[in-house]
Amino acid sequence: MAAVILSNGEGGVGMTAAIAALAAGGSAMDAVEAGIRVVERDPSVRSVGLGGAPNILGEMECDAAIMCGRTRRTGAVGALKQYLHAISVARQVMERTPHVMIVGEGASRFAAEIGAERAEMLSDQARADYEQWLAQHVSPAARAGWPDVPLAALVRPPMGSSESRGTVAYLVRTGSGELAGGVSTSGWAYKYPGRISDSCIIGAGLYADDRYGAAACTHTGEMIIRAGLARAVVSHMQQGGSVEDACREAFDDLKTLKGGTLGPVILHALDREGNPCVLTTGNDGDIPYWLWREGMSEPERHMPVKQG
Repeated sequence: MAAVILSNGEGGVGMTAAIAALAAGGSAMDAVEAGIRVVERDPSVRSVGLGGAPNILGEMECDAAIMCGRTRRTGAVGALKQYLHAISVARQVMERTPHVMIVGEGASRFAAEIGAERAEMLSDQARADYEQWLAQHVSPAARAGWPDVPLAALVRPPMGSSESRGTVAYLVRTGSGELAGGVSTSGWAYKYPGRISDSCIIGAGLYADDRYGAAACTHTGEMIIRAGLARAVVSHMQQGGSVEDACREAFDDLKTLKGGTLGPVILHALDREGNPCVLTTGNDGDIPYWLWREGMSEPERHMPVKQG
């Protein structure tokens, strides 16, 4: 069977690197990491890595996870500061430690230990946008005491902000049937410090199992976490459902959530044969995804199926 790479809209700039990794004999994990690293260092992608959106204090905190479908081993980092490639740090959590996830100061300490690349993650444009946000949403009295003021009431749902809900997601199947997935994000723009997204929670934003398939999710992370969405998709495939049926079943369950933060969700999935399905709740505009199969001269751009 042919190799397959599926990525969301933000992942388009990394597809060439992911394809090259497979062509060079790399694993599915290698292709996932290679594709996501390109996105993380591209400041034009305003929701991932360099140039992404900071927290409410103007600090970039990045989340990432990677998963091997053959072993179901995983690595993840949350609220990682001052390091360019969260996806690579996440992979090293898997390969060098007995842990699955390291967050906050521990994640930065680990990144330093392994010699990960440091960077000033807040681009000039992201800094200007943050300053504009402060001026529009924080009172002069609060700004006078900034940052030693109560923050919770200032955190707003990110509806209408394109850099608030983005994540780069990659799912890869090799010709031999090896599956892997990865996700990376700077998370909710102007979030409360320390907020963790679904991207670094295995079973929520990411899951991969060679026996059945793989899934990765983007956008409203609070909903994705509550539904355990990626694992739910793979579970439906485990029970014999097609990739399309599995995605629809998981989306039907997602729609039963009540209260809390609710918003758009986009779900990306591959079954064990590499058949794709991408569904969206349909209320977040037209966001494409990218698909490449071995033998294609270049990736194809497609639109997800809307399931409101």
